[in-house]
Amino acid sequence: MSATDDLRPRPQLPAERPGAPLWLLVTAVAGLSLVALTDAFSLFAGLRLRAVIDGDDGFLFAPQEDLGAAVSLYETASRYQVMVYLPAAIAFVLWFFRMRALTGLMAPDRFRNGPGWAIGGWLIPLVNLWMPYRIAVDMWGAATPLPTEGERFRARLWPVNLWWGLFVFSILTNRFAGTKYDNAETLMEMRDGVDQYMTAELLHILAAAAAMYFAIRLTTMQRFKAAAGPYGVAPAKEQTA
Repeated sequence: MSATDDLRPRPQLPAERPGAPLWLLVTAVAGLSLVALTDAFSLFAGLRLRAVIDGDDGFLFAPQEDLGAAVSLYETASRYQVMVYLPAAIAFVLWFFRMRALTGLMAPDRFRNGPGWAIGGWLIPLVNLWMPYRIAVDMWGAATPLPTEGERFRARLWPVNLWWGLFVFSILTNRFAGTKYDNAETLMEMRDGVDQYMTAELLHILAAAAAMYFAIRLTTMQRFKAAAGPYGVAPAKEQTA
């Protein structure tokens, strides 16, 4: 090695990457994908149970053996949903909390609540129907690049609104369906409960897809802004309406 090589300045690498860790995003998206798959399986089982109840003779009669098998498959699908939902929810909330911490460093004045609410807001009944949405809106605004001089700042919030609207509507529909199905005393009432459940499961699938898009988009925006600075031009022009 020559003397001139020894005198060359060496670039200093940052202590940590500025963007959000991708493994959290991958874990959250994988969990949401499993939730959507179990919902699709439950939707299939519901269609089968409904077909058995209807049969060729209408919903007033169904073969006992076929009905028992269909109900068993439907209950199995429900157990799979319960098994998958909790770890998927934990993975998503951990990603949500980490994104709140990172976006809070970018624009602390945009947040109306402390970072602890990114976890606590999901756990308090009734509050969890609104608080996570407010935090998501704040995170989205913080991760959106600032406009250049003379431009109006307005973040496009439709991914946040779409995800949260589908999520809340699916939860409420699922609770209504559970009450209707559990209180069913006739095959007709059971069929009506299954119909409600299938509607909720379809909404769950759409909500999971919207949540995946929201998570990927927000993580991309945060990493881009952390690397390019507050005035970088975000992909897809997210900073203007």
